[in-house]
Amino acid sequence: MARTEDGSAGWRDWGPYVAERAWGTVREDYSADGDAWEFFPHDHARSRAYRWNEDGMAAFSDLKQTWCLGLSLWNGRDAILKERMFGLAGPQGNHGEDVKEYWWYLDGTPTHAWNTWRYHYPQAEYPYADLIATNAARGRLEPEYELVDTGVFDDGRYWVVGVDYAKDSPHDLLMRITIENAGPEPATLHVLPTLWFRNTWSWGYEVEKPSLRLDGERIVGAGPSGALALRGEGAPEALFCDNETNTARLFGATAGESPAYPKDGINDHVVDGAATVNPEHTGTKAALHYTVELGPGESRVIRVRLTGTEATPAALGEQELGPGFDAVVEQRATEADAFYSGLPNAPTDPDEARVLRQAFAGLLWSKQYFHFNVDKWLDGDPGGPPPPPGRGGVRNGQWRHFDADDVILMPDPWEYPWFAAWDLAFHCVTLAHIDPAFAKAQLILLLREWYMHPNGQLPAYEWNFSDVNPPTHAWAAIQVFLIDGGTDFGFLARILHKLLINYTWWTNSKDKDEDDLFEGGFMGLDNIAPLNRSTLPPEVGTLEQADSTGWMASYALDLLEIALRLARRDDVYEDVAVKFGEQFLRIAGSANSSGMWDDADAYFYDVLHLTDGREVPLKVRSLVGLVPVVASLAYDEPGVRTIPEFRQVLNQYLVKHPELGASFHRRRIGDEQVYLLAMVSPERLTRILKQVFDTEGLLSDHGIRGVSAYHREHPFTVEVDGVEASVDYEPAESTSPLFGGNSNWRGPVWFPLNALLIAALQHYESHGETGVRIEDPLGSGNALTPGEAADDLSRRLISLFLPGPDGRRPADARYPLLSADPRWKDNIFFYEYFDGDTGQGLGASHQTGWTAMVAHLILTRRR
Repeated sequence: MARTEDGSAGWRDWGPYVAERAWGTVREDYSADGDAWEFFPHDHARSRAYRWNEDGMAAFSDLKQTWCLGLSLWNGRDAILKERMFGLAGPQGNHGEDVKEYWWYLDGTPTHAWNTWRYHYPQAEYPYADLIATNAARGRLEPEYELVDTGVFDDGRYWVVGVDYAKDSPHDLLMRITIENAGPEPATLHVLPTLWFRNTWSWGYEVEKPSLRLDGERIVGAGPSGALALRGEGAPEALFCDNETNTARLFGATAGESPAYPKDGINDHVVDGAATVNPEHTGTKAALHYTVELGPGESRVIRVRLTGTEATPAALGEQELGPGFDAVVEQRATEADAFYSGLPNAPTDPDEARVLRQAFAGLLWSKQYFHFNVDKWLDGDPGGPPPPPGRGGVRNGQWRHFDADDVILMPDPWEYPWFAAWDLAFHCVTLAHIDPAFAKAQLILLLREWYMHPNGQLPAYEWNFSDVNPPTHAWAAIQVFLIDGGTDFGFLARILHKLLINYTWWTNSKDKDEDDLFEGGFMGLDNIAPLNRSTLPPEVGTLEQADSTGWMASYALDLLEIALRLARRDDVYEDVAVKFGEQFLRIAGSANSSGMWDDADAYFYDVLHLTDGREVPLKVRSLVGLVPVVASLAYDEPGVRTIPEFRQVLNQYLVKHPELGASFHRRRIGDEQVYLLAMVSPERLTRILKQVFDTEGLLSDHGIRGVSAYHREHPFTVEVDGVEASVDYEPAESTSPLFGGNSNWRGPVWFPLNALLIAALQHYESHGETGVRIEDPLGSGNALTPGEAADDLSRRLISLFLPGPDGRRPADARYPLLSADPRWKDNIFFYEYFDGDTGQGLGASHQTGWTAMVAHLILTRRR
């Protein structure tokens, strides 16, 4: 793997950095009311130039996305080319936005010398109108109407389209397209590998317009990143237009003169035979048009090659698209096999190996070019109309410093084609197993001055940078540091210096009463509470949150651990360790002595402090009350022996404040002392975990639920400001309109909190014999140590993706086509969350952001 994985210059210059959706995003929304879905709908995408970034299918680009190479298809029946994945906008779906396509990321390596993608495209007319109308007619109590429900895949009438990318050198990209007719009859498919330049020239800045032109059998281009040449085997028809808005179609004649050959010119020419492609064979968007006719079960391979300046086609000679092409592709595939089989603790079971490989593949394919200058977005471009008044009041008006122009790991390339702060932390932990350098760079990126607010807040996500995500950055930094070998102390120091600022922002802005009990709003858990925790009017009261307080206790411990590791090498960090040791003890002491802890229920709850003086605990048994369990840190005597000030001052502090000693535990193992700092004492942990590992409570066959099944029969209801709000157990899609209804924390299984709970149980295990024993499951008589219980949770989560006794993967068991058909069943979806009763995958279907943590669990579990 030396040629592709050695980190040498240039290998990461080209990659799958193109989103599956750029329409309907905040960046493209220039409306007065912030309705991004309506301002730039799917119907505009084929005809309207994007301002900030591009989208496409199986698409590659350079790091700054000056150009893109992707795939377009037409089955001869659709009204439009298939250039991007279709899905419902947020208001169109009965459970929010939802992509309505079936594609998979099957493989990839960190430098993108090898990437594999697969798509199933109906041979019948794609049912755009049916999907929109039928979902609109369904309510929140009904399931989503999916593409497979329409019958377009019946009798195998679809195309299997595979794309393999392989690099022979950093700027020499081989694209192998494989087409298979899965249907019972002969069929025709139009295949159009397409190269285009991102439109940077239409916005009123002094930017030279790039160009593409036909030069013999090749499409050649000159753009910001240098010369390009695209060649396809055989004799495809070369089609050219411009990546510019068709103003005549979208806005009418009054919008100004439309380009002669606009962005949708190739679409209109192929579908309708219109004279909308440039006969001079020049433009900024070009396609190689193949017409493929195949009988039942037949397949064909199309070879395409894109080369940069230093890998000119002339130098390639006969090897350009001949035997040398196939040799490179096969070599890269073989190298990828060796790379993954050589990972430490790599699984030998072929089903687990497949899950691992595809989880990493999705994570790598979710790298996307993210471009967003909020200052320019708020004020408008010189070449465009002025933005509507009050634009900064709609969203992100206080983030003018924000200026992103980077490749970032996204949660999902269609539903969430933008970064989210706490999602990114989990992405990096998993990615560190195969690309620790990139994982570290991503964690540092969000702390840079063009992301972090001057007040210290980290941007949450583009819909509202000011929202509050859980502070998981420090935890992720420690995990990445350890996975990378535990030697990059410079990385830890860079992280710590910036997170000190962020921690201060938290204490200044989310501890209203300065009592070490924290607020924060929804905290990433969307609708888990009976009310929207982000919009509680101040005249009603204040909500002190068990999860926010638990997160801050955990944050203090994470910063303490970083400081301790650095202090062993540089005593300047010793007093930083002292600070966060004391900070943790104060937060833990406040939480345990306040109304958050309900001793009768043995659980932590949010507490609503009303302005009339009443205190109302929100008694919902949910992940909110489990976050305090996450706040734990074990360390041993050798780990602090060289840090005498930390040991001395912390002991003195506990002497002065003996009431805080319940969160500090000593235990001798052999000749050494082992210490445990934990917000939840071993005694309380034992009581809480009885509910966690109860199958009638939080434990499901596939992990810990968001809300206890106890609330199936015992809903919680509270009246706030004259309005009654409630929470019951909802194992699948949400019936609540909170947060758009496109995610549900009221019963399903989610990976992030499960992964953190597993890590916390491992901390308790490393403290030795704490006396904690967990009956797993409750009533079984099976008493486990915390570490053994963590192993069991890992097993349950991993089982979501493994064939069960019936051969079906629980996450895909709803549809026999997906879970049993030979062409489908080994292509794995990584869903956003999972039914709390059945394990069926729900929400976004390509959430190989934090759901990719299944790979982390496979590699780190005890065998």
